[in-house]
Amino acid sequence: MTFENFQPHGRIGLGPHQVDSLERAYNHARQFAQTLNGWLYIEGPYGSGKTHLAAAIANFAVGLGVATLFLTVPDLLDALRFAYSDPEATFEERFEEIRRSPLLILDDFGTQNATAWAQEKLFQILNYRYINRLPTVVTTNLELGQIEGRIRSRLEDPELVTRVQIVAPDFRQPADDTGHPELSSLDLLRDRTFGNFSDRLGEGLLAKELQTLEKAFQAAFKFAENPKGWLVLSGPSFCGKTHLAAAIANYRASLGDPPLFVEVSDLLGHLRATFSPESTVRFDRRFEEVRTAHLLILDDLGTQAMSPWVREKLYQLFNYRYNAKLPTVMTTSETLDEIDPRLRSRMLDKRLCTVYGITVPAYRGISPKEGKARRRGFRP
Repeated sequence: MTFENFQPHGRIGLGPHQVDSLERAYNHARQFAQTLNGWLYIEGPYGSGKTHLAAAIANFAVGLGVATLFLTVPDLLDALRFAYSDPEATFEERFEEIRRSPLLILDDFGTQNATAWAQEKLFQILNYRYINRLPTVVTTNLELGQIEGRIRSRLEDPELVTRVQIVAPDFRQPADDTGHPELSSLDLLRDRTFGNFSDRLGEGLLAKELQTLEKAFQAAFKFAENPKGWLVLSGPSFCGKTHLAAAIANYRASLGDPPLFVEVSDLLGHLRATFSPESTVRFDRRFEEVRTAHLLILDDLGTQAMSPWVREKLYQLFNYRYNAKLPTVMTTSETLDEIDPRLRSRMLDKRLCTVYGITVPAYRGISPKEGKARRRGFRP
């Protein structure tokens, strides 16, 4: 694995957001290999290219004559455990070899069994290298917030550590990876596009009702092209608001920038599930994933049971995204007056949020006259 056979543009079909993350990681890895200055922390999903870049750094350094240790973290810990019974080298000798290595590359950080002993040894190694500013590379599929606090504090030092994140999907399984966030239910609505959205002409609807649908459509398409601020689509059930929200999401996904699309009731269910003893994901990680999503689409706001816990979590979510001005789309069957006052106060800020009310009645079928050529100019 070298820099020469790494594909910094990824496979065909990746969007600009994903390609940019690969190119950024590639450029930082090359720069690190040439200077061996500081630490490089590479985060990304399985198969995204982290290990390839780490191995390329190792091979480049070895070619320069730099003594290099490349270890997956589970293998590192196994090597230390075996040293207790190794007749050829003591534990102390093996431990010193690792922590003093001129270049240490730790691959798959976070896949190890996180016993107290393992956490302590990893901290001792990284803390020594941190104090002595020894060149180090760490790759992981974990978010930084999931890493043990003492180690995380070292990785958060911007003066020493360069952090890069790869958001490209698994290169080895291109056909099986949609690139959607884990919580997203967008795959269930992948057929909802702007191209097949019905304008409902020919149903005998009032002109003023059709105008609300047209305005919502135009606003949704504009938002899809350039997601900024908040967009709220309100109206009765089956009026088309979920179709438009899904069309926004599918449009962004087609550009390689998949959003987090989730129904509010499902979102709350995912958050509650983290409290189960069998859950492999902590609540704080799951909640952080949602509130920091680069584009969040919340479907069916208002259908959830509003317990005090639900009110508080939704307010925390709304308030964070409001203050950070993160692009957000919401659909709701409720009027603004029916929405929780603290949420409503954020939605009423016209500097950030635009609300479109759809007043057409529920869509019950396809009329022979409707939706013929009108939408052909839009991307499906």
